[in-house]
Amino acid sequence: MLSAEKNHVLTRVGPGTPMGGLLRRYWHPIAGATEFDALSIKPIRLFGEDLVLYKDRGGRFGLVDRRCCHRRADLSYGWVEDCGIRCNYHGWLYDQEGRCLEQPYEDTANPAARLKEQVRLKAYPVRVLGGLVWAYMGPLPGPELPNWAPFTWPHGFTEIVISDVPCNWLQCQENSIDPVHFEWMHDHWSLQQRGGNGPRPPAHLKVDFAEFDYGFVYKRIREGQKDDDRLWTVGRVCLWPNGFYLGEHFEWRVPIDDENTLSIGWFWTRVPKGREPYVQNSIPTWHGPVTDEHGRWITSHVMNQDFVAWVGQGTIADRTREFLGSSDGGIAMMRRQLFKDLDAVAAGRDPKAVIRDPHVARLVELPNVNEAISREGLTLAEWENHPLYRQRMKDFRWQAGQPVEVWNAYAAAMGFPLRPA
Repeated sequence: MLSAEKNHVLTRVGPGTPMGGLLRRYWHPIAGATEFDALSIKPIRLFGEDLVLYKDRGGRFGLVDRRCCHRRADLSYGWVEDCGIRCNYHGWLYDQEGRCLEQPYEDTANPAARLKEQVRLKAYPVRVLGGLVWAYMGPLPGPELPNWAPFTWPHGFTEIVISDVPCNWLQCQENSIDPVHFEWMHDHWSLQQRGGNGPRPPAHLKVDFAEFDYGFVYKRIREGQKDDDRLWTVGRVCLWPNGFYLGEHFEWRVPIDDENTLSIGWFWTRVPKGREPYVQNSIPTWHGPVTDEHGRWITSHVMNQDFVAWVGQGTIADRTREFLGSSDGGIAMMRRQLFKDLDAVAAGRDPKAVIRDPHVARLVELPNVNEAISREGLTLAEWENHPLYRQRMKDFRWQAGQPVEVWNAYAAAMGFPLRPA
């Protein structure tokens, strides 16, 4: 368990907090680029700050303060131009670096005052990679944005899923290094939801945890597995500081504020052998619901089940009342590393997994339990006999709410039947 003071340090992420300052040293995914096919301005809250993310007519993304410098009007009701975002109240225009480009009345009536040169809107760097919009909100110069290897893989279909989860970021991320919950939350609970009929899920026999350059890996052996199973020899990745990597998909838990988290999922599936070459022209982004029409938490899909566990711990989990066991060794390692990183930042050093070398960031490989399938693929017949890929022929198992048009785009890539719109 943690003391109340230490729990407070790890969970508060607003401006000026130690943990907020640490997490701001990293790039974070905050949206899908294709969201801006249908809109140009999106209000967004990150690390306790109210901001607007926009894409101007020149194709540039910007992330700036939601309030105009002039009279604090809401820029989410402004509009974009060839360069920048314009306030709807008095027409002040800002670029993606926060510079004020125009103040229509002042520029006309009092040009010698050069007032616009005295104005700077808070702004953060933004980049697009892997179909995601990324933001860096820390001190400059910022680190490199890692180009994770799966972003470069050919012949695959990608989709991005976003959800707002009403709880603190840390209990979401601690799930990323908790192997035993798969057995109970995703296997046993799913079996119970189906009426309890079916074989008993295999039990965990041993787990292990190890550190590597970009986070930690957890390894496990369940009944029926041997020591040469890649889930034991390679493991799955708790990606530092707030990600999870399972071999063909990423999950990130980005703090909105102390009590809310932005869940960003990036999902990739290789087309069956024989359907290459496949080139995806646009990566769809959709928003997954967390509750049903009755206000109850959705429990039918893998990540929705995780959401239930996270919010069930309370808005901010009280770690003074927990009792960790041997299966929680990874959680203890993760917490120790966070405190080490806080000390590093306080001493003026980079925390864990920050990349400064552009050559390193250009292509970053990660441990991948599914490496052979990811790179070489499976035939359609092999899909039908594979326990996980067989499910992917029927449904998107990770989150509820996948739009029909996204399923049909995926099905067309894979060679599956389409569904009625």
